[in-house]
Amino acid sequence: MTGPGGSAALLRAMPVVFVLIWSTGFVVARYGMPHAPPLGFLSWRYALSIAAFGVWIALSRAAWPQGWRQWAHLAVTGVLMHGGYLGGVWVAVKMGLGAGLAALVVGLQPLLTALWVSARGHAHHVSPRQWLGLVMGLVGLLLVVWHKLGLGEATPANIACTLFALASITIGTLYQKRWVERCDVRTANTVQLMAALAVTLPLALLETEPIVLHPHLIGAMAWSVLVLTLGGSSLLYMLLQRGAATAVSSLMYLVPPCTALFAWMLFNETLSATVLVGLVLAAAGVALVVRAAAVPPPSP
Repeated sequence: MTGPGGSAALLRAMPVVFVLIWSTGFVVARYGMPHAPPLGFLSWRYALSIAAFGVWIALSRAAWPQGWRQWAHLAVTGVLMHGGYLGGVWVAVKMGLGAGLAALVVGLQPLLTALWVSARGHAHHVSPRQWLGLVMGLVGLLLVVWHKLGLGEATPANIACTLFALASITIGTLYQKRWVERCDVRTANTVQLMAALAVTLPLALLETEPIVLHPHLIGAMAWSVLVLTLGGSSLLYMLLQRGAATAVSSLMYLVPPCTALFAWMLFNETLSATVLVGLVLAAAGVALVVRAAAVPPPSP
């Protein structure tokens, strides 16, 4: 059995593992996007993930959420954080939006989350140190993606899709933190994925591009199901249950820098000094936000 020290080490490792997993999303898109339409790919991803979670739930006899309200709250978060966020980003990139610009727009999520949390009053206060960390993270993000902003054509349609994705992940994060009670992460994720599939599949049926079973597509799908969904989405759910919304959202600042590292390793993309400075600045900003969140606010 894992002792208290081991449990604490696992909790400390969760944010690091989450960022590393989540950062592979654009890598997966690069492999799979040329061989499938975005919503068709995501529908298969959701369906296969539901099946995988179903086997896991059956073997472990995990408990399902109690009461129709919890099912409804989980369904809302599933539509927003899976269907809306992933659907918006994948459709925007498929429509020609550069990955750098997409990452920059979606990277505004921590600031939007902090603005909302701060506006809710003293009980949800965002400290000056956290604001400093958020701004540092945004500057780091800009340095990482700046050289990519000219790649891809930005149109009203694909920018609208990206803004839709940004709104979905921001609202979904806040909604889950506020309304979703603690329950088994496996069954909670399954409910979320079923809701996402319910809204994505009808739209996928309208796509005309065929799905080509290329090895890259199969590999991208396997990674999306087994690592991004079963691993990354489960970690995000657990982090939101255990941490403040602002601190958890700030981890998203680290995704583009880590994606740049993966692109350098896998695709031999240039890793400039500016990108490295941005990576360090984003990491320092997130550290400020997370450490400040761990310190209780002063009593009124």
